[in-house]
Parts: sequence; structure tokens; C-alpha cells
Amino acid sequence: MSEVLSNSDKQPLDEVMLAMDVVDTLRHQGKLVEQELDSDLRDERLKEKLRKIYRTQGIEVPDHVLEEGVQALREDRFSYKPPPKGVVTWFATVYINRGRWGKWLLRLLAAFFLVWGMYYFMVAGPSSAMPDKIKSSYQATWHSAQSERAKNVINRINAEAETAVEKGDQKAMEKALDLFARIKSVLDQQYSLRVVVRPGERSGVWRVPDVNSSARNYYIIVEPVGPGGEILEVPVTSEETGKEEMVSKWGVRVDRRVFERIGADKKDDGIIQDNILGEKKKGYLVPDYSAHVGGGAITSW
Repeated sequence: MSEVLSNSDKQPLDEVMLAMDVVDTLRHQGKLVEQELDSDLRDERLKEKLRKIYRTQGIEVPDHVLEEGVQALREDRFSYKPPPKGVVTWFATVYINRGRWGKWLLRLLAAFFLVWGMYYFMVAGPSSAMPDKIKSSYQATWHSAQSERAKNVINRINAEAETAVEKGDQKAMEKALDLFARIKSVLDQQYSLRVVVRPGERSGVWRVPDVNSSARNYYIIVEPVGPGGEILEVPVTSEETGKEEMVSKWGVRVDRRVFERIGADKKDDGIIQDNILGEKKKGYLVPDYSAHVGGGAITSW
């Protein structure tokens, strides 16, 4: 029952719209309102003038609608009042004006993500992955080693790498990775050191050292021959320059007796019968020599 009464008390929509139109007319008739709305006694005169205005438009407005329009104007109803400023209105204003600043924001965001992406992929990403790379490189290199000497070298490099990881030293970590890769490459190689015997090429040379002009250093020229007979390139450090080079032949320092024995063998018939100076096995850093060598090497002669 209360619902029925409530619904019946509701004002028809057309009357509400008409009352709003009355208020709008009053606002546009500013002088009329100022003259007639100053006192309650003049309400009837104001309503009468409104009737005339609407009659000229062919509209009959009931008295209660005119009364409601005048009262609504007094109460400032049916007028837009901006909401108080706050977080909600700020976000609404930003959303409304998104067309003006949206493009600039997208450009700024694109630039930000571009810089962030470059930093991540070039600096942060690689740096954070370094410890795992070092660990896997160390394990792979260590398992390739077959000699205690090689394992000791690998362990020393790993100790330096762990210190670099603790300090966050990027360059030192990269250096350790490079050393692991180079050592593993050497460990994986297998070849025989064959004395070079070809027309127009020397099989041995000697040098007078700078520190002792009365002495001589003797070298046998060798080349690394792989299991399939191919000539390989290996890293060799020259004792004359101190530089490491990738070479396919070099001079191994030997004592005088070995030098003269190989020289005599070649002079006999131009062929060196015992032409293998050493064997480099897989998993080892240095060859196993069949003759006494001094350990030094040269890469040019």
C-alpha cells in the first residue's frame, strides 16, 4: 500500500521538464527576475508575466508548475553546480583532457620503456646472469680437464671469478668467462707436433739472446697436426714479444743436442725420420714432448 502511495506522489516527467524550462526562462529574463523576485509579494506578478511569455509560444503552463519554477529558482535547483575540487574531480578532468596530453604521455612512456629495455638487455640482464654463466663455464671447463695442472689453473680462475661476483666487478667476471672459454678450447684440442720439412722452409733456427750475446737459443719449427691430418691453429705465446698469437706453426725451444740430432737427420736424405716432437692429448693444456725442450717458443724467425 505504501508503495502505491509513493508512486502516485511522484511528479509526472513532463511537468518536471516544464518546470525546468520555466527556470531556464527565468534565468534568461534576468531583469525580470531582479524586479519581481525581490519580494514574495511580487510572485503573482512574476507568474503572470511568465504566463504571457508562454502564451505567445502557444503553451499553457499550470499555476503549480509556475509556482514550482519560481520556487526552484529561489532554491537554485535545476542549475549546474561544479563539484568541489578533489582527487576524483582531478582524475575526471585528466580523463576528459586525455586527447591533449595522451599523445605526449604515450611518447614519454615509449621512450621510458625503450631506455629501460636497453638498460635491461645491455646492462642489468647480462649482469644478473653472470654468476650462473660463470658457474656453468667453470663446471664445463673443469670436467674437460684430464690433468691436475689444468684443474689447478681452472680452480684459480674460478676463485678470482667468485671474488668478482661478490664485488659486482663486471669486467673481472667477463675476463673469467673469456679465460674459461679459451682454456676449454685448448683442452678440447688433440694434435701431434710434427717437425716442418718442406722445400724452402726451415726445420730449425737459433737465436742469440739479448741478455747474453755469448749464448744461443735453439728452436725446432713444428706444426700441429690433427687426428685427421689437418693442420690446426693453436694459441702460442712468444717468449720474445710476450704476446699470444693464433698460429699454425711455431718454434719450440730445445737443447743443443736435440737441435743437432734433428739437423743431422734432415741432412742425411732430406727427410726427418723421427719427425714427431710431441703429442697434445685431449684434456691437457700442453703437449707431452718426446725430447727435452726448454719450454719457450717463438712465432716468427
